[in-house]
Formats: sequence, structure tokens, C-alpha cells
Amino acid sequence: MKINKSACVMVLYILFLMLPIYWLINMSFKTNQDILNSFSLWPNNFTFDNYIVIFTDPSWYKGYLNSITYVVMNTLISLAVALPAAYAFSRYSFMGDKHLFFWLLSNRMAPPAVFALPFFQLYSSVGLFDTHIAVALAHTLFNVPLAVWILEGFMRGVPKEIDETAYIDGYGFFGFFRKIFMPLIASGIGVAAFFCFMFSWVELLLSRTLTSVDAKSIAATMTRTASASGLDWGLLAAAGVLTIIPGALVIYFVRNHIAKGFALGRV
Repeated sequence: MKINKSACVMVLYILFLMLPIYWLINMSFKTNQDILNSFSLWPNNFTFDNYIVIFTDPSWYKGYLNSITYVVMNTLISLAVALPAAYAFSRYSFMGDKHLFFWLLSNRMAPPAVFALPFFQLYSSVGLFDTHIAVALAHTLFNVPLAVWILEGFMRGVPKEIDETAYIDGYGFFGFFRKIFMPLIASGIGVAAFFCFMFSWVELLLSRTLTSVDAKSIAATMTRTASASGLDWGLLAAAGVLTIIPGALVIYFVRNHIAKGFALGRV
């Protein structure tokens, strides 16, 4: 029987990628004593205690709710700003349009650490520190340029004649944009929403700097988890497993849009 070498390499590569995830799940069902004192491919003393702590301790489950709240807010704000901006870049030529487009992308290239101190000072001054909107607005600095870049590529693929035909048929701009144009770029909106969600979900520095108690994210909660006896590895592993789930769900629902984005060469 002939062995397909490419298939074997792909299987080995997938197993290599899945190993850390399996090990994280394995640790989440162990006690600290089992994790530190023994090496095993599966839990010797299977326990749900780590997950019970997360779902019963307010400091943990509120961290998840806070993260989901500001991530959803950021995604909606980023798309609301990026859609008209991308339409303007794709349909009109104006003075400095290329320079403005490059300036937007340059904001995305900057590391979040550059803006942590200015955001902290600004939000502390205006009373937005430790609020969900503070983190959501801070993340738009990075997500809006990315969303504009992605959406602009999809919009350029839609012929301008569609716009003119819609106006001739009596559509106003908002009616045309909502009923005709947005369905045509649905894949682009899905891809942009995915990247906005994922950046905001995994970003740590700004979410930790701009929050303390009321809006503290799950990532910040995990980094501040320590006691006199050291880190609770099982609890951190369980939190890590639950942190993967939202991202996995988003990938599942927009997987077709992402594939189309790669095919169009914009992602």
C-alpha cells in the first residue's frame, strides 16, 4: 500500500498543534499536587473543582463577562466606523487619500505598549478608567485600521455600476448601503468582525492597564492569580480552556468568510 507522505506530514503537524491544547485540558482536571508531583497523560485523580471555582467565584466569572462585554462593544464600534470609511476609500479619490490610508495602517503597526500610558492618563482624567467602554475604545485604535483595510478590499471588488443602478431605482444612500451593498460584502464584514473580536479578546496590556476591579478582564484575572503557596496551575489551566472556547466558536461561524477572504487575497 502506497503511503501518502503529504497526508502523514499534515497529520503529524496537526497532532503537534493539538498537543498544547490537550495538555491544557489535561491539567484542568488535575489537582495542583498531581500537576507538580507526577507526570501523566491523563488525570490520576479526576476533578471538576477547578471549573467549579471559576463558575462560583465572582472574580472569575465576572472576568469572562467583562471580557465578552468590551469585546462585543469594540467589534460593533469598529465595524460601525470602518464600514463608511472603507466605502469612502473604495469609491472616491480625494486629496491625501493614500497618505491617510497609510496613516491608519501605521496605527495598527504600533505596539499597544506605546499607547498604554496616554490612554491611562486620559481615561483617569475624564472618569472612564475601569469601565468597559474604556477598553473598547482603546482597542478601536488598532481594530478600525485593520477593518478598514479588509473591508476596502472587498468593496473594491463590487462594481461601481451597482451603486449607480441602485440610485436610479430610487434607493437613498442608507437604503442602498443596508439592503444591497452590505449583503454583497457580507464575507468581508465577517472577516473584519473576526479579526476585531480576536484581537480584543486576546489583548492583555491595555485591558490590564485600563481596568482594576469593575471591568477587569479574564486575562487580567489570570495574570493576578497567585497566593502564598504559589500559582494554582489547575485553576489557571481551567480558565485557559474556557478562554479558548469563544475564539473557537467565532472561528467556526465565520470559517467560510475567512476562506473567501484568503481567496480574494485581502486576508
